[in-house]
Parts: sequence; structure tokens; C-alpha cells
Amino acid sequence: MAVYTQLGPQQVDTLLAHYDVGKLVALKGIAEGVENSNFFVQTTQSRFILTLYENRVNPDDLPFFYALLKHLHDAGCKVPQFITDRDGQWLQTIAGRPACLIEFLDGVSVTEPTEAQAHSTGAALGHMHQALADFTLSRPNSLGVSAWRPLASRCTVEGLESIATGLSARVFAECDYLEAYWPTDLPVAAIHADLFPDNVLMLGDNVSGLIDFYFACSEVRAYDLAVTHSAWCFSNDGTAFDAEVSAGLLSGYADYLPLDTATREALPILLRGACLRFLLTRCYDWINTPANALVTRKDPLAFLRRLDFYSDGRHVENMLGHYT
Repeated sequence: MAVYTQLGPQQVDTLLAHYDVGKLVALKGIAEGVENSNFFVQTTQSRFILTLYENRVNPDDLPFFYALLKHLHDAGCKVPQFITDRDGQWLQTIAGRPACLIEFLDGVSVTEPTEAQAHSTGAALGHMHQALADFTLSRPNSLGVSAWRPLASRCTVEGLESIATGLSARVFAECDYLEAYWPTDLPVAAIHADLFPDNVLMLGDNVSGLIDFYFACSEVRAYDLAVTHSAWCFSNDGTAFDAEVSAGLLSGYADYLPLDTATREALPILLRGACLRFLLTRCYDWINTPANALVTRKDPLAFLRRLDFYSDGRHVENMLGHYT
């Protein structure tokens, strides 16, 4: 979440007049994240998230996100619903941007997850994957393996080298490796693709909500587990791996979807792919984020350090051995 487009109370009042949600009491921009403009909205009746979709989100994709969340909600997964107005419309326009009013879920995002919280998150991810087994809509992964080399080129050699000396050569070598070995024989399904701790709400040790599905797409299903593992199992700067959190996450997931041999064998590649994807998007944002945007830039090198970890086969072998 972030704020690129500023809103005033009068604009939000005008929008809320189309809903049966009460009068505006409080409005606050949310700085975390990098994709859309997000606001906390409190009315006399309830609390909501107001999301304005910025340039990186294609409005044509919004019906996919709506259908995905409705499918998951109907299946009992803890996800927020889009709020419809009096005419049954869930998609609006405000400040020239497509916008949605979204259910607010109670809970907090953890910054230093415990093994129990990771287990709950793995279980929620597994439950979500089970629930999506009969979801028939699809959306291409615009940040999949075929997009990484073009994205690296858009960052430019000079831009990558401005972040760290030697980063450009490392990135393009990793593109070579992953393009050569990316698995093509694993189940493909709709996935979240961005299940970082700030996209999981917790009440104590239990997941109360999975949020921010705007990278959701059709992809190798186990890649979702790889993204989540890389996001949850390290210190924020990527220097320290937490084996207990890793074991909790993997065992929670296996409560719903045990890892078969093919998935276990492919996991090292998927983990490296997850790291390269976030390394590159963070590099791009680091280089290109407007100076006046209310958004928190994230350190790209935190995912280079994760990539170093997963590139050592002994580390992944020990990780899976600890889980077993």
C-alpha cells in the first residue's frame, strides 16, 4: 500500500454518498507498499480501506481480482470483500482513478514472526491453494520468469550498478540460470504471489486476514510458497535465516498440501526466482520512485542476500531436512 494520489475529505464524502456505510469520520493515507494509493476510512458505521488503482494495475484486471476474492471468501478463506454501493457496483472512479471500497479486517502485521505465526500463515496459504483448485479464471503473471530480463534491462546497467557494484552482472547471470531451469511440469493455479508479512493480518498466533491480492495471477502453484518463504523466513535485511520459522511455515502448508517429490526438487529454483523477482522490482522502484510520493522505498539488497542463501544448495537441503 502507498499514497501516490492525494484525496481530501470532500472527495471521499462524495464517494461514500453512494453507499449505505454512514458518514465519514476519519481519513488517513497508508504509506506502506508500492503499488496503489490506499486510505484508511472510518465512518459512523464501520471501517474500510479505500484503494485507488495507479498505473501499474490494469483496470481490465480488476474483475479477476474481484472474482478471486469472492471465490475465496465463499470458500471460507479469511480475505476482505469488495463493498458494493446501492446499485450493486463495486468499481468506482475518484480523482480520475479506478477505485474500490474494501472491507477492513481486524489484525496486525508482524515484523518478527514466530514459528507459530508462520505455521498459521503456511496453513492459510495451503487452505487458499486448496480453495482455488476449482477457480477457472486466469491472469498472466506479468512479473514471471519471462519478465525478469526485460525488467533488468529497464533498470539499466548504470542503475543497477548505482545500487551495488557488480549487481548488473549478477542479475543477468541469474536470468540466464532461471530461464534455463525454470520448472514446467508442476501444477499451475491462481496464486497470491506477494504474501509478505505486511499482507497477512494476525490476531495472536492466528491469521485473521490475507490482503492485497493485486499481484495475483496464474503461475506454478509452488512458486507462491517460495515467495512466502523468502518473505517470512529472514530478517528484514536478509542477513539472517530463521530455521524455526521456515519449519513452521512449511509444516503449516503441508497440513493442507504436502510437498511431493517434484515440488521439493523444484523448490530451490522457485526460491531463487522469488528472490530475483523482488530484487528487480525493488531495484526498479528504488531508481524510479518519484521524490514526492508518500511511499516507503524498500532495500533491494535484502533480496540479493536471500538469493545468495538459496543459491547454496546445502542451505535448501538443510531447510527441507529441518522441515521433514
